[in-house]
Amino acid sequence: MKKISTLLCAFTAFALVLAGCGDKGGGASSSSPSPSSSSAPSSSGEASQATDDISKKLTLTMMVSTAAGGGWTDDHPMVKYLNDKFNIDLKFQWVPGDSYNEKLNVLAASNNFPDVFQIWDAATYSKWMQKGVFLDLQPLLADYPNLVGNVTDEAMAMMNPKGKVFGLPMYAPAFRSNLSIRQDWLDKLDLKAPGTVDEFYEVAKAFTTQDPDGNGRPDTIGFSMSVSNSGDILGIDYLKGAFGLANRWKDDNGTLVAMQTQAEEWKALATYLRQAYSDGVLDKDFPVNKERDPWNKLEGNTNGIAEVNPNEVYKQSVPTLQKLAPEADIVQLDPPAGPTGLRFANTITSTTKIVLNAKLDEEKQRRILQVIDFMFSDEGYIWSKNGIEGVHYTKNGDTYEKLDAFDNDRPQILSTWFIRRFDPSIQIRLWDDKAYVDKVLAWFENTEPYAWTNPAAGLISETFSKSGIQLDQKFTAAIVKVITGNAPVESIDDAVKAWRSGGGDKIIEETNALYADLK
Repeated sequence: MKKISTLLCAFTAFALVLAGCGDKGGGASSSSPSPSSSSAPSSSGEASQATDDISKKLTLTMMVSTAAGGGWTDDHPMVKYLNDKFNIDLKFQWVPGDSYNEKLNVLAASNNFPDVFQIWDAATYSKWMQKGVFLDLQPLLADYPNLVGNVTDEAMAMMNPKGKVFGLPMYAPAFRSNLSIRQDWLDKLDLKAPGTVDEFYEVAKAFTTQDPDGNGRPDTIGFSMSVSNSGDILGIDYLKGAFGLANRWKDDNGTLVAMQTQAEEWKALATYLRQAYSDGVLDKDFPVNKERDPWNKLEGNTNGIAEVNPNEVYKQSVPTLQKLAPEADIVQLDPPAGPTGLRFANTITSTTKIVLNAKLDEEKQRRILQVIDFMFSDEGYIWSKNGIEGVHYTKNGDTYEKLDAFDNDRPQILSTWFIRRFDPSIQIRLWDDKAYVDKVLAWFENTEPYAWTNPAAGLISETFSKSGIQLDQKFTAAIVKVITGNAPVESIDDAVKAWRSGGGDKIIEETNALYADLK
């Protein structure tokens, strides 16, 4: 595709897949299980799996970034299953997420990469791809129909040179952070869900000043946010978009515009947040909050509005909150309309890639792709999400029952942390109640009209790789000073000039050059 829409379609495809329309995104297989289905696969919808020779036992190494709980042991049932099925000795290297990039750099220094691993950072992916670290998978993919059939063409092409595939895309739901509100607080204060940013402010102010938790103490806040180490203001994308800011970049008649140059939009948003901070409506701790703290405070009965993951609302957030407030209820809130009617939601385009070591011989290349192809098949998709029948769940007629081993073994972590189909129901289990499934998927579907796409996702400027984070940190520090009342709103003009003169203009030039190559 030579049109600008090469990337834009990829982002649209993410949104369409989330609404259960993956086939419209240009690549998802029609045999992919319906997002609302929790049943086992039928025999008719399954593409044939690759039949490479597996008579020779191979040792394979796989490095995976982990979150809470860490990875599997070598004798884990899921590891044994893969070993037996593919005649391999699979050696996992489980690396905590906060030290994963550091581990990659150590491996790069010794030129000793595992057989298959993840690259989370787009700049690293671009740099190492050009150095020949990754295997070009394009000549092999036709032999693995489950893999090809359950990844959109646009996502497969993203960040890869035309005609080559050095990395497989890791799917992430575009709308995994959805805006939510305390319905019980609205009811107690006789308020309606806000539809505009002005109404949002009034509701948030009431949550702060009118004692919605009924404990007689001024210990509640309207909404919260955080500031990341890389210089991003997190948790308020719905407000950024409402005031006209881009999701990092916007396309203005074919030219990319960086959000850091949008002085007037930043001043309008900062003025709004400055008032909220002064009134105590905005969490006073936002400059030191960690990314999940606004959500933690929602679950802790102190915050009234926050972005949440629909997959965790009913299984974690509501039960946690109801231990403190038994009548509490969290519901979805549409993004509020800004002064000109703009409404946008937090929208993520995953740039994580799964790569194979370029040094692998053909036997290992194909064995690894067999394993991945299996995970994308109907059978493997069920396995990767739910575990092993008889070990992690049982089937009774048309119903399924989770066994205790599922919680102990956590068989789903490979699909959660490593690679999975393009399907928003990735965290839906066979035994989940249909009413629950419908509620979760409704959050994704309801947010789809408010997609806030970044047309430059995956385009890595050389200057940004060298100094972009430092520039963003300085720029955001200036914005924070305005919000907290430590600098005038007009100082944002100086912050924009400093960003541009410090390297921002070069980033804009280089990113637009990369963008032009897509036309």
